[in-house]
Order: sequence, then structure tokens, then C-alpha cells
Amino acid sequence: MNRKRNVLIGLIAAALSALLVYGMYQLQVRQIDLQETVEVIVPSRFIATGERITGDMLSVKKMTKASYGEEMIIDPALVIGRETAVPLGLGEPVLGWKISPYRLLPARDQATFQIPKGYILSVSNGIRAGDRVIVYLSGQEQGSLRLFRELVTVASVKNSGNQEVDDLNKSNMMSMANGNVEGMYASRRDANAMIDYINLNLTEEQWLEIDRLCNSGDAKLVIAFSPLSLELTDMKGKEAVQ
Repeated sequence: MNRKRNVLIGLIAAALSALLVYGMYQLQVRQIDLQETVEVIVPSRFIATGERITGDMLSVKKMTKASYGEEMIIDPALVIGRETAVPLGLGEPVLGWKISPYRLLPARDQATFQIPKGYILSVSNGIRAGDRVIVYLSGQEQGSLRLFRELVTVASVKNSGNQEVDDLNKSNMMSMANGNVEGMYASRRDANAMIDYINLNLTEEQWLEIDRLCNSGDAKLVIAFSPLSLELTDMKGKEAVQ
């Protein structure tokens, strides 16, 4: 009887020892895993709201996996070319929600201006909010010319009922957010409302130039859709696939 009891006690002790060893092993593995580092993208200087991020604004920072969050970005390609939705501090991990590839709000040196209808000769019906457009001047004595070298971001386009021009079944903004070029194209084809009001994000100098040239009525604006808007969306879609 005593012999059986001793064997049982020995087996229990061996099992407990095995569990203790296994527990210590798992604890060591967890500690090693937590001590491993990951490189996250951080600003190399303070970046204000509305700035377009370039490579020289960024650096990397090592942190333990225990401190790493899913919103932190480790691939600089997902940051470069985007604009800040909120200020980013020096050395602060860049979070996905703090940047945006399609900002409808003006940059820090811009404001959103509704262009008076009397200043406009024509607006491409394919233009949607978030697009980047080319602004031409027509009617000057020297003939038509491109007014600004850089592209201008469209904040909104609305019909006579003050409703955003879009296709309700295939929203341009949703397609843009998802990197769906085909969906954006379909939205432009199927939306049949006329554009009565267009709001552009402009610097103060750009708006004053438009007002100076157009307020007499001798010259008007031609606002044309740029294929760059679709190209940028296509690039975003390819990044998502990769």
C-alpha cells in the first residue's frame, strides 16, 4: 500500500515539475518576445496640421513590441505624400488616423473659397470633391493661359439645391477612400446633376489673383479635371494590394 502511495506521489511530483518547467519556459519566451523591438515611423521635426509629408520630415524610432500599437505605421511609403489631419510632434509615432491622402480641408496656408458664378466660364462636369484640378484663365487680351502652375484641390461641388454632386449608389468619396478607380469613374458617368457651386482650397495670394483678374468681368475661369486624381487613387490601390 505504501509502495503504491509513493509511486503516485512520485508521479504527481514529476507532473508538477514538468508543468513548472513548461511555465518557466513560456514566461521566458514571452519576456524575450516583449523585449524584441520594432521600428516605427516618427516625425524628425514638428509637423503642423495640413502639411504634406516628405521623406526628409521622417525618421524611425525603435520601441519594444509591448509598446507597439496597431495604428502605428512602420512603412514610410504609407506616410510620404499624405497630409496631416492633426499636428505631429517630434519623435511621436505616426498613427494612421492622423494622416490622410485625401484632405478636403485647406492646408495651413490656405482657406476654402467658393468661386463666384460670375467668375466661371466653365467647370468640367466630371469634377468631384477631393479632386485636384487645373485652373485656366480665359478672355484676357493676351489670350487664354494656365493661371496656376500647381494643381488645386476641390473642397466640394454642389448643385443648385446645395447638395453635393455625386452618385448615391456609387459614391465617389467612398470609391476614393477605397482606392477604387473604377468606382470613381462610374460615379462621374452616372451622376447627372449640374455643378452650380464649386469650392476650392486656395492660398490668399491665389484668391486675390483670381479676384483681381475676374472681378471686372473681362476674364473668366475654366476649371478642368486632372487625371492625376485618378492616378493617385490607382497608386493607393496598388499599395493596398501589396
